[in-house]
Amino acid sequence: MSQDNMVKLECSVCKHINYFSTKNKKILKNRLELSKFCDNCKAHTVHKETK
Repeated sequence: MSQDNMVKLECSVCKHINYFSTKNKKILKNRLELSKFCDNCKAHTVHKETK
């Protein structure tokens, strides 16, 4: 995976960075939001893209 396309996904509840993903920055201009399982919260929460 290219480092240019890598994004960090942070839990919106506990603010821990749990996941890394890729995104096509030419197509998707706004920030990515996915529903993922958080190990710290022990629940499915919204994870948002960070810098």
